[in-house]
Amino acid sequence: MANLGTVFAILGAALAAILSGLGSARAVGLVGEAGAGVITEDPSKFGKVLILQILPGTQGLYGFLTAFLLLVKINVLSGDFSDLSLKKGLALLAACLPIAIVGYFSAIAQGRAAAAGIGVVAKRPEQSGKSITMAAMVETYAVLTLLISLLSIVRITDIAF
Repeated sequence: MANLGTVFAILGAALAAILSGLGSARAVGLVGEAGAGVITEDPSKFGKVLILQILPGTQGLYGFLTAFLLLVKINVLSGDFSDLSLKKGLALLAACLPIAIVGYFSAIAQGRAAAAGIGVVAKRPEQSGKSITMAAMVETYAVLTLLISLLSIVRITDIAF
C-alpha cells in the first residue's frame, strides 16, 4: 500500500479531533446539567455558570487545532498531498496521541471540577472565581500536551524520514 503513511497520519488527526472532542462534549454536557438547576433557581447566575461550562470545551478545540495543523502540513486540505513514508506517517500518528488521550481525560476531569464549582456558585456566588481557578488548573495538562503534539507535528513534517 503506497499511501499507508498518509493513512496513519490522517488517522492521527482524526483521533486528535475525535477523542478530545468526545471528552469535551461529555464534560460540557455534565456541567450544563449541573448548571441548569442553578439557573432554574436564580437566572442571574447564568454568566458564572456559563464560564464554568465553557472551560472543558477547550480540549475539543485543542484537538481540532492539532488535526487542522497536521492536515495543512501534509497538504491534505489542498488536495495536493504526496505520499508519506510509513515511518513518517506513524510518527505523525504518535504526535497526535498526547492531545487525543490527555485531551479526552482532562476534559472529563475538568468537567467534574467545573460541575463541583456549580455547587459553589449556587450557594456562594461571590466565591465563583475560586471554582473557576480550580477547574482551570486541569487545563494546564491539556495545554502541555497540545504543545507537545504541535511541536512534534511541525518538527516531524520538516525532517526527512
